[in-house]
Amino acid sequence: MPKKNKKRGRREEKKRKRDEPDAYERASPKRQKSEERVGDDVEIVLDVDPSFDYQNSVHAPLPEETPFYGLLDEEEQTYFKRADTLLELNQFADDEERNLFLANVYREAGGKELKVVCSQSCSRLMERLIRLSTAEQLKSLFQKLTGHFLHLVQHRFASHCCEALFLQAAPVVTQELIAPLADRKEPTDDGGISASMEDLFLLVVKELEGNLGYLMTDNFASHTLRVLLVVLSGQPLKGTAIRTLLQSKKKEKIDVTGRKIESKVEGMAYRTVPESFQAALDEMILGTVAGLDTTYLQALATHPTGNPVLQLLIELEFSRSGKSKAREENSLFRRLLPDDPPAEDTQSASFVKGLVYDPVGSRLLETIVQFAPGKVFKTLYKSLFRDNIGNLVRNDIAGFVVGRILERLSHDDLQYAVGQICQHAQLLIERQRTSIIKRMIERCQVRNIDTQAIADTITTAYGGSGASMLVNMVRLSKDDTQAMAPERKSQVEAQDAGKLHGSLLAQAMVLATGPLRDTICNSITAMDTSTLLLIAKDRTATHVLQAALTCEGQTKAFRRKVIQQFYGHIPELALDAIASHVVDIFWTGTEDLLFVRERIAEDLLQNEATLRESYSGRAVWRNWMMDLYKRRRVEWISKAKGTQDAEVAHANPKSRDGAVKSGIELARERFAATRAGKAAKGRPGIGTGANGVLPPGRVGGVSAKV
Repeated sequence: MPKKNKKRGRREEKKRKRDEPDAYERASPKRQKSEERVGDDVEIVLDVDPSFDYQNSVHAPLPEETPFYGLLDEEEQTYFKRADTLLELNQFADDEERNLFLANVYREAGGKELKVVCSQSCSRLMERLIRLSTAEQLKSLFQKLTGHFLHLVQHRFASHCCEALFLQAAPVVTQELIAPLADRKEPTDDGGISASMEDLFLLVVKELEGNLGYLMTDNFASHTLRVLLVVLSGQPLKGTAIRTLLQSKKKEKIDVTGRKIESKVEGMAYRTVPESFQAALDEMILGTVAGLDTTYLQALATHPTGNPVLQLLIELEFSRSGKSKAREENSLFRRLLPDDPPAEDTQSASFVKGLVYDPVGSRLLETIVQFAPGKVFKTLYKSLFRDNIGNLVRNDIAGFVVGRILERLSHDDLQYAVGQICQHAQLLIERQRTSIIKRMIERCQVRNIDTQAIADTITTAYGGSGASMLVNMVRLSKDDTQAMAPERKSQVEAQDAGKLHGSLLAQAMVLATGPLRDTICNSITAMDTSTLLLIAKDRTATHVLQAALTCEGQTKAFRRKVIQQFYGHIPELALDAIASHVVDIFWTGTEDLLFVRERIAEDLLQNEATLRESYSGRAVWRNWMMDLYKRRRVEWISKAKGTQDAEVAHANPKSRDGAVKSGIELARERFAATRAGKAAKGRPGIGTGANGVLPPGRVGGVSAKV
């Protein structure tokens, strides 16, 4: 049956709604707002145990309805999108031109800041603007958003702008703190006095005060709340742990091409913050605890959104308040675990045992184990973990908690735990869960514990000693992936998690001294040349070979025996994108083996033309200083021996002001000395008149000696 001919467009849609209101209401897919619920109280419902009684729990009241700040018109959206594209490309002639462009964009956005940050397309522009703004521009934007942060942090797009603003404004607080008093407040364009960044952050804390309970579980506000807590505490703004805690894996990375980025040391250093920040942070933590009881906190521990905020609050309480805070009744930790000590039959013990196996709650337990004071950790360990640590490592989730526990154990406790874990090492290796064994090896090295039992267990699990042990550990493939294209081969290896974990375990064994290193080294020396070539060319296994040749305290005999097996294959390795790094490592591995270095250099020199045509070959040629070897071999040998630095220091003296003389200065001095020597050997007084040269000590042919 043919369909009815319908006209499209907004006018026709309005006409149909007017003519057929009942039919339109039945067909409308949108959820209609019920008028009966207006004014009713709304509770926060967490995705936790359904038996939890939310009716009797303590909740903070929800705020009023989010205000609507308006929409940008079509012309404004076109302008801001164009500006966003220009900022992303960052193709300005110099910084002055870019700063002028930023000033123009800020001028155009004046009075529309709230519309821009709430816009789906233009909020990205605001994030880029914030990352390129000066301190005064950040202050101006901060002041215009003040009073609206409670609603902005809950907005899907504006919350990202708030995060960027807090992160970029945090260093400004430290700069103002160490600046002279006269420079802290500067007049604005309208004649007023601009507020300090410290005051602006305190206004944000005041605005969010009393609403932290439900902000912790908001999908967007929880991330902004974490950023604000980190800024107030003075913790580093960068680093793997901080990035994981503040951002989700789905967060879009918005940056500017070619932007000058601060060094990693600056971003990972602790910041100096004013005392008012510490007081504000204490008030935020106390305000959060005051509105939440034990039942709600324990339910929050397994909430996907609220758990990271709870982790950060626990970490800040432990790291800032000292050892005594954990035992106070009004502390967050004591509200979470009210029983002291948490004996086997208490409610706190049952809660902790449930967290160990929970994918979300185990992360909170890791934070407690990592930052808890010594006495608190010992109490938890002896009462809940010590006798059950062997069974915990068998679980995929509980194994991460065990790894944190191993980091804090004493010598005797760690030795006992090693005995318990070694009983299940065979099962862990079969399941490709070797990270806990790697962590155990690292802690044994720190505590100076004998690792012979660990070495025997690993050797047995991987099929005995010999070359096959390391081959099985790194899951070396001799036939399956050799015929694959390089891109496809890398994809297959990236999906093999067991291969990566086996390589990391082997590297940890090499870095450890004693029987663990001997096990890997004996397996390497037992291999034939073809197997070693496969390991050198394997993307994952090559790191084991490199670590074995460069680890501290490696014997000279081992390095010579392994490197000599590659004779005749050096050019082949240098042309491979992965194995070329092994050739670079050979320079470090032959530090006291000059004849081996010369042999490798000769192989590279004979294949100069082939190496220069390859990117990796040119890199090897440069790292081995082959141009120097080809033209000035004596100087190359001096570098290879490590004696050139002493010779250069002797031949390159410092000038009177302490600066090292340049090569042209030394050449001029040598030329002047040679010329003076030739003149001294000639006959004195040769020439007439003013051209006559008198020897030193003679005046007019008469000796000046008295």
